[in-house]
Amino acid sequence: MQQRRSLAGRPSGTDGSDFSYRMVVDSRYQRVAQGRSRLRALILIQAVVQLVAALPLILSVWKGEAVHALSALSLAIGIFSLLVGELGRRRSRAGLLRVYLVASSVSIVVSVACVFKSNLTFEILIQDIQNAQNWEAKKLELLQGSRVFLGSVLQVVVIKTVISLIHNMSPPKRAS
Repeated sequence: MQQRRSLAGRPSGTDGSDFSYRMVVDSRYQRVAQGRSRLRALILIQAVVQLVAALPLILSVWKGEAVHALSALSLAIGIFSLLVGELGRRRSRAGLLRVYLVASSVSIVVSVACVFKSNLTFEILIQDIQNAQNWEAKKLELLQGSRVFLGSVLQVVVIKTVISLIHNMSPPKRAS
């Protein structure tokens, strides 16, 4: 058996002259790592947006008022998409990331439909905000509209990131 340390000092092949024979990590693996970390941050931001969406629902349940079905549906789909997205990100599963992409997009579309259903227009909102008495009633609607706008912009970034991540995760196509 050979000992690990030779009497001459440095073992052969480790003096730096073998650099041309060493393997190089493909750049797509680095892009996957960067995409996964970016997606982690985006999922955290989406989770905060979902918490903001839950506030009006919790307040309406607490006050004994009727819960908006579209808001509850959007929140349920959003939470489901976050769980699937985090699972897909951790395990690098393209199929789960696709489900996350579709579910989070559906959640945003349902949120936008909820805002349009509530007839929230900014002209009416600005007029109501100028009246101090209506300000108290319109705070939640303003919060809801801002949340949907932020969620929509965030969703565009999520779509770009997930598509790039899925593309880099798939093995490269070999030319025949």
